Amino acid sequence: MGWLAVVRHGEAGPGRPDRGRRLTPRGEHEAQGAGRWLAARPELEGAMVWASPYDRAQQTAQAVVEATRCDLETVDTITPDDDVDALVERLTALEVSRPLIIVSHMPLVGALVGRLVEGSPGAGIAFPTAGIALLEADVWAAGCATSRAFVGPPYA
Repeated sequence: MGWLAVVRHGEAGPGRPDRGRRLTPRGEHEAQGAGRWLAARPELEGAMVWASPYDRAQQTAQAVVEATRCDLETVDTITPDDDVDALVERLTALEVSRPLIIVSHMPLVGALVGRLVEGSPGAGIAFPTAGIALLEADVWAAGCATSRAFVGPPYA
């Protein structure tokens, strides 16, 4: 059985280019709360963190890494407009024994969780900023995951 946490970045301010948008003070607080929530999940111990290269996702991932002490890898193919099917294919090839935390953006995070849990291409869910979906599965393939938690700020 494997564990996957899908995290949307914290609240970001406006700006151009999109990849350079940074977290607001509220977004920084949200990211720290998400990090604390993830750190309290024993099933995520020793996880790898994949983060989008966009500034707001990198800032959120840094807060997650500081709280969880997990390893961080920047993944160029998990930006807002990237292909969810390609990501599911990449996940399917992974060994599920090591937990994974993905820090990315809407609409990718919503489409990814929808695809892994529901299986259909049109499935998707809305994520609040710094929202977290915690999934469990034997394999990361369409329709094979079970949602174990869906939380957002403020975190208890």
